[in-house]
Formats: sequence, C-alpha cells, structure tokens
Amino acid sequence: MKLLMKLVLSAIAVIILAKLLPGVTLDDTFTTPLIVALVLAILNVLVKPILIILTLPITILTLGLFLLVVNALIILLADKLIDGFQVSSIWTAILFSLLLSFLQSILYSVLKEDKK
Repeated sequence: MKLLMKLVLSAIAVIILAKLLPGVTLDDTFTTPLIVALVLAILNVLVKPILIILTLPITILTLGLFLLVVNALIILLADKLIDGFQVSSIWTAILFSLLLSFLQSILYSVLKEDKK
C-alpha cells in the first residue's frame, strides 16, 4: 500500500512539474503520469546503478555533480519509452530531475507525518 501511495504521489509531482516547466509536455490523462512514475522507478532500480558504475571516474572527478547528468539521462530514456511524455532537452531534464526529487521529498514527508 505504501508503494502504491508513493507511486501516486510521484505521478502528482510529474503532473505539477509538467504544468510548471515549459519544456515538459504530458498527455491529459492521469494514466500517463502514473506510467511515467512507474517507468522512472523501474529505470532507477535497473539502469541507474549500471550507469553510475560506468561513469564512476567522471563522477569522482566532478565530485558527484555528474550524477545530475545520469538522472537526466534516465528521464530522457523514459521520454523515449513513453509516448505521452516529452522532455525537450538535457537541460530541461536536469531541471526536471532536480525539481522532481525536491517535490517527491516534500510529498513523501507529508506521507510519513500522516502515519504518526
């Protein structure tokens, strides 16, 4: 149940960011943000660790800032996999990933406080 709530909160965050950021477009249905949240979760579990290992030298050289590019690549990969979700550039994907992480942390903290 907790995983399902996190998925719905991530979908809400994707909707909010698609309305705020000019380079991110999303279909009008609610199923597309749910699919985006699910695909991002799967890509973060399966693909992101491989990318982190492959880019470890440059990540160490940049003191971890290259992880922003890795996150953006994950979002651009989700863009290619999902028809109703488009991100215009790598810079938009970097901004989207930063804002998505920030918004998810706020929404997840509200979920944790609600359980008490």
